[in-house]
Amino acid sequence: MTDAAVGPDRAGERQGAQQGDMVQLLGPDGVRRTHPEHEVDLEPEELLALLRDMVLLRRLDAEGEALQRQGQLGLWPGSRGQEAAQVGSATACRRQDQVFPSYRDHGAVLGRGIDPVDILSIFRGVDHGGWDPAEQRVHPYTLVIAAQMLPAVGYGMAVQRDGAVGTGDPERDTAVITYFGDGATSQGEAAEALNWAAVFQAPVVFLCQNNQWAISEPVSRQSPVPLHKRAEGAGMPGVLVDGNDVLAVLAVTRAALERARSGGGPTFVEAFTYRMGAHTTADDPTRYRLSAETEAWREKDPIDRFRTYLRAEGILDDEYEAALAAEADEFAARLRAGVIALPDPQPVSMFDHAYAEPHPQVLAERDEFLAAWEQHEREVHAEELVGGAS
Repeated sequence: MTDAAVGPDRAGERQGAQQGDMVQLLGPDGVRRTHPEHEVDLEPEELLALLRDMVLLRRLDAEGEALQRQGQLGLWPGSRGQEAAQVGSATACRRQDQVFPSYRDHGAVLGRGIDPVDILSIFRGVDHGGWDPAEQRVHPYTLVIAAQMLPAVGYGMAVQRDGAVGTGDPERDTAVITYFGDGATSQGEAAEALNWAAVFQAPVVFLCQNNQWAISEPVSRQSPVPLHKRAEGAGMPGVLVDGNDVLAVLAVTRAALERARSGGGPTFVEAFTYRMGAHTTADDPTRYRLSAETEAWREKDPIDRFRTYLRAEGILDDEYEAALAAEADEFAARLRAGVIALPDPQPVSMFDHAYAEPHPQVLAERDEFLAAWEQHEREVHAEELVGGAS
């Protein structure tokens, strides 16, 4: 199907007409703006750190796609265009906060200090995530749409009952943030999670990255109103933020997390952004969306926008840009080498973590598999002996 056959999608236009309340601190032209309720005051080194994190996230995305095309990964879900939404929100988190990502939220995971090889190991089929959720306070990727949202609410209710909310102790009070896309809002788990969080005033921030497309379905086929408007019906505040503005995302998420930690309850944040690439490397977006639409959003690129601002403020110079480019190259080289060096898991290891405790059925299936595998190995060895003798 060609662009012409699809016809223009009006999802962005429909929602754009209702975005007068969108929080924006940095326009697409890179010019700083003010907002009466949301502001940030960062030191130059903090601003440069935001740029660095976004640049490295984009490089991770590029390397993930390249490795998949080379056969080193089974699949790759890209995040290009969503760097500001992920880096800004991740920067707002405190050490004790808990992060529940979906499968595209690489920036939120990197923000917790996790080795990027441990992210790509999932898509290489080596493991389900090479980090310790208890230590890193970031939970495993979920490939089932919206499946992370209810566990996030449950965790929020748990820390609430543990007395880690509303104490006034900045090192104890804990918030939970869960990431999901616009497509996830059409799932039943999303409605259930919002309802439970609101009823029990759980300390949860729902960070919806509205990237306009749930695979090939535009947001206009999921909701007739902006997604953050659903929050009112669920019983919580909803905030619309420019998801390509890292400063605005940081300010809005920081306020929502603080509200959650202090006992104010949940908040729904809609980060209005765009998925510049394919849904995954198994997808061809040219079959369902216009190239003109993608080009229009390219003018709102979150990294270019932030660079323009930093240059205008005299914070970013050629020397830092060169150092960052060199760091990104080194980052990519280490990532490629680390992924390719990952050892293949033993086939029997698939049974190891099916349940927390030994389960009779799983143990029986494991024994059956081992017997079949050993028989296979004997047959292969016998064929090799015959081939060598001939």
